[in-house]
Amino acid sequence: MWEMIFNLAALICLYITVEYCLRGQSRDDLDEASLIPFADDPEVARRVELATGKQVKAVAPEETKKGWGKIEL
Repeated sequence: MWEMIFNLAALICLYITVEYCLRGQSRDDLDEASLIPFADDPEVARRVELATGKQVKAVAPEETKKGWGKIEL
């Protein structure tokens, strides 16, 4: 019985904590944050845009500088 009460209290605390952390975020901010994992790969960003219709602000990955390749030890 006590275990169930503590689990319920933990769940309520988790819900309140998440709501507190997200209190200042708008729907647009949350949508943009959900697309961040796709932003570093332009090809995947295009596929996500086609599938969802949402614009992904993709950035091109940095090219390795000359002499900064793999180092074999």
